[in-house]
Amino acid sequence: QVELVESGGGLVQPGGSLRLSCAAPEIKIPVILMGWYRQAPGKERELVAIRTASGRTSYGDSVKGRFTISRENVKNTVSLQMNSLKLEDTAVYYCTLRGDHDVGMADYWGQGIQVTVSS
Repeated sequence: QVELVESGGGLVQPGGSLRLSCAAPEIKIPVILMGWYRQAPGKERELVAIRTASGRTSYGDSVKGRFTISRENVKNTVSLQMNSLKLEDTAVYYCTLRGDHDVGMADYWGQGIQVTVSS
């Protein structure tokens, strides 16, 4: 089992910024990618941003140019810098990690962290 530790989030006004962090401190398998998805009430879970071990990044269309995913100096930790936040960015944000087991890949999810954009 892989534990993902999420931090950051909270309440911010439109136009503001927040930073999320996700760490996998106890992981003992190779990490293929880490990133974030989000789910707003009544909507499906959607991609926010992912970063592969080689440094490639991918963003959801709605956050391109506003959000940046990056690797932290601490091993197996990624951060999501969210700028110019909009009301529609309100959601529960889930960290995800894809690991490489000997018998195949597996995806792991954090418990989720609330981000609320409100005036």
